[in-house]
Amino acid sequence: MKRKLLLISLLLFIVGLFCPQSFQMPVEGATHRDYNRNSFWYFPWGKSVTHKGIDIFAKAGTNIRSSTMGLVLLVGQNGMGGNTVLILGPKWRLHYYAHLQHIEAKPLQLVGHTAIIGKVGSSGNAAGKSPHLHYSILSLVPYPWRIDEDVQGWKKMFYLNPMDYF
Repeated sequence: MKRKLLLISLLLFIVGLFCPQSFQMPVEGATHRDYNRNSFWYFPWGKSVTHKGIDIFAKAGTNIRSSTMGLVLLVGQNGMGGNTVLILGPKWRLHYYAHLQHIEAKPLQLVGHTAIIGKVGSSGNAAGKSPHLHYSILSLVPYPWRIDEDVQGWKKMFYLNPMDYF
């Protein structure tokens, strides 16, 4: 039984790694002019020390679509991110969407590029700031060759720059 469970787990892991991925800009109508290319891995950045994603600015209430196909793992609220959605996508990557005005995704929902998961807002620690989506990609499979001398540079083996995929 243990061997069978191990084999199934290994098979699921391999399928997840080789699952095809395609990306799109998550904020409807946004372009490269709507985010600062220098914001990924910006230091210093508040309580998180380093900004591990990008902020895509748009009018409050603008649709946010899943940037890739995946499974919605969590929806909810936390102090820093406010209204958030977490999606498990191909290659065992977590896609984190924060500061939403409104969440439309449901837990365990399968989503693709057409799925609206929420609306641009300024919840959490973005309250009082321009409405935007904070978008991060966190790999569950580490890339140790990405580690460098930056502040929190060891975390670069897990965080991917979303701009590399648009």
